[in-house]
Amino acid sequence: MKKYIVVGILLGIFFPKAQSSDSMKLSPKVKFSAYAELFYTYDFNEPSNHLRQNFLYSYNRHNEVNLNLGLIKASYESEQLRANFALMAGTYAQDNMAAEQNALRYVNEANIGIKVSKTKNLWIDAGIMPSHIGWESAIGKDNMNLTRSFAAENSPYFETGAKLSYTSDNGKWFLSGLVLNGWQRIAKPEGNQTISFGHQVTYKPNDKITLNSSSFIGNDKAKEDKRMRYFHDLYGSFQLTEAFSAVLGFDIGAEQKSKGSDQYNVWYSPNILMKYQLDNRWAVAGRLEYYNDKNGVIISTKTPNGFQTFGYSLNIDYAILKNVIFRTEARGFSSKDAIFAKGDDMKQGNFFITTSLSVWF
Repeated sequence: MKKYIVVGILLGIFFPKAQSSDSMKLSPKVKFSAYAELFYTYDFNEPSNHLRQNFLYSYNRHNEVNLNLGLIKASYESEQLRANFALMAGTYAQDNMAAEQNALRYVNEANIGIKVSKTKNLWIDAGIMPSHIGWESAIGKDNMNLTRSFAAENSPYFETGAKLSYTSDNGKWFLSGLVLNGWQRIAKPEGNQTISFGHQVTYKPNDKITLNSSSFIGNDKAKEDKRMRYFHDLYGSFQLTEAFSAVLGFDIGAEQKSKGSDQYNVWYSPNILMKYQLDNRWAVAGRLEYYNDKNGVIISTKTPNGFQTFGYSLNIDYAILKNVIFRTEARGFSSKDAIFAKGDDMKQGNFFITTSLSVWF
């Protein structure tokens, strides 16, 4: 009898709103979610070790069924406090977290936010957070295209630090300022004592248009090789008709050529993404992109012209259920230099086909 009394007391503490053993539920302020995305990529350059291009960090395995991203997440939200904690697994985690400490390589999010104004939507958030940069995220189902663009793969997917953010009363404006550990970092590089900064301004004049400006300023190298990096991300998202949507994006960055130098290496990437929703199950989407990093700041090829590459893709999506989607994409690259390995040769082009199956709860 005593053990039932103890169990009852514990349930009363942790589930104070439960009315009966049949209807016990967590407080509606706490939410749990899960996401998983399996994929298969066939790369016609057929890398023997099954690892594909070193500038791709998603869907980067050849001729094998694999898990790109598996994610479980707990979120809490009240009027004054919010928090997120998510763990992940998959090739995305393996490739993007390779520089982090072993204990942190499976952490996707770990952040806490406190509302600092009683009358305005003003928050301070701190921890490991999704990046404030870019029009694509690591969650495949949320993106127009199956695979990620050059721009997304080679700018931060996540960040660690603190941010002060404000959303206007009418919801049209979002502004934030950030203090960060670095460029897609949890732990700083050894010997790096500098602080990085960022900003984000988002304007939504209506429910069909989103305009965004984001930046990063900082040094992501050790003290003896300190080089300031300046990066800006600009994009617009447009719902042109009920079925047709588009994103126009442009990233540009500059980094000092050497410590203390007044000369900079510049890289940039324009993007056009389009999607047409055929009906409630079928959709088609495409992307045209270009990435110019002649001096190898982000993508090093050690060739005369560096990474100057044009990309194109076309994907077809089928929603099997409301929370299950199957996608197929054909994608190709064409570079100024022969930078793609095919057996013992180097080629200027690379073509591959990817399929994915995503499910979320």
